[in-house]
Amino acid sequence: MKLKQIVLFIGIIFADQISKWMIDLNMMVGESITLIPNFFRITYLHNTGAAWSMLDGKQGFFFIITIVAFILMVYFYHNAEKNDYLTRYGLIMMMAGTIGNFIDRIVFHHVRDFLDFVIVGYDFPVFNIADIALCIGVFLIFVSVFLEQYYGGASTCEK
Repeated sequence: MKLKQIVLFIGIIFADQISKWMIDLNMMVGESITLIPNFFRITYLHNTGAAWSMLDGKQGFFFIITIVAFILMVYFYHNAEKNDYLTRYGLIMMMAGTIGNFIDRIVFHHVRDFLDFVIVGYDFPVFNIADIALCIGVFLIFVSVFLEQYYGGASTCEK
């Protein structure tokens, strides 16, 4: 792993944990602060499930799945083409997001969420920085696969 990839990995985990810590210090669970009416609130919630609180309370399951998923991500990272930067950075972001939420599950037995958006009338599930990293990572990998499929080459965007 290159130094900038290590910095990205550690930076995401640090930003995730610091933001959760700041919310934890300054808000009560269930409290909500509107920042942009009808669009964005900080709403502090504890999630013992996965996205949209699926499988709520199945902590043992999440421990096992997280460890297996992380091992697979490391494997795919090490087996990705060296010049496929979108896949490699996508995997780094996914690994960092996975670790960010895993820390919460180990330490608190729930994930701390606080970013709350309403877009076009839909109130999205509350999420955190680790979730953003996971989603961006998945998106980068989809873009890489798309470029490979339709343009026949690895997605080289860095030298």
